[in-house]
Amino acid sequence: MATTRRPDDDAAPGPDGPPRGADARQHVVILSGLSGAGKTAATKLFEDLGYACVDNLPGELLPDLADLIAGDPSRFERVAVVLDVRAGDAPVAFAAMRGALEGRGIRPQVFFLEARDEALIRRYSETRHRHPLAGSDGIAAGIAEERRLLEPVRAEADVILDTSDLSLRELRERIFGQLWSDVEPDQLSIQLVSFGYKFGIPLEADLVLDVRFLQNPYYVPELRRLSGLTDPVRAYVLDQPLARRFVAAVEELLELTIPAYVGEGKTRLTIAIGCTGGYHRSIALAEVFAAWLAERDYGPVSVFHRELERR
Repeated sequence: MATTRRPDDDAAPGPDGPPRGADARQHVVILSGLSGAGKTAATKLFEDLGYACVDNLPGELLPDLADLIAGDPSRFERVAVVLDVRAGDAPVAFAAMRGALEGRGIRPQVFFLEARDEALIRRYSETRHRHPLAGSDGIAAGIAEERRLLEPVRAEADVILDTSDLSLRELRERIFGQLWSDVEPDQLSIQLVSFGYKFGIPLEADLVLDVRFLQNPYYVPELRRLSGLTDPVRAYVLDQPLARRFVAAVEELLELTIPAYVGEGKTRLTIAIGCTGGYHRSIALAEVFAAWLAERDYGPVSVFHRELERR
């Protein structure tokens, strides 16, 4: 389940596209990431949202594409450009495309998709497709090399999504929840992800908070089947004195660090909050921190509960 909170909800998009009125403007997405991480599925989702999608264009043609997009904003109001290792030197191609767009007054929103090695290997095994960098050393070596090559692009991304455990609908929610998050120079785009340690830590996390030290509602029979979004579970978790101290400590930490992140030029922050199964404590606390962050002018805030639908 993904939700989005913004300092000004009146600027949020409707299901058919970007905010309209004085703030309406051309939107260009650069979609990058690991092979097998879901870029093809994401491209189809962008097409469904009315984006003109360009995939696997040679790096030498990217400046011409930027010219075309900037020269006809009514025709190219929404554009998604897929850019990965197939472009050759991906970081150079990415820098050229981003620079060409920004030089023409368009700031692209950069999405980077990734997944755990075992998920990528499984997907290639199921589809029998060949990894673009796989050689005699096998798929795992190709994935490692691709991670290395794309790290500079990942470092510049506005949105990083770990697709290891996402369904197509969840991928759509995550992408849609991050669209049109206009970040001012003194703001961060903040994403909170609740998760279960038994299913692995989210790859995109910048900050990981472990809340397994709190008493677990799972062991209360009447709460076991209820999620952290329900009032009984929320009350059980937050009424613990240790939980209240923890919330206060984290809020103090964020008040200290978020301005420092902005000062260092960071534009996004992903906070992962984990408990054992990702269904009770982590969800309840992610909602608390999301509400607290949304009350401050730090920037747009989105929430994703990764394990919610496992039940």
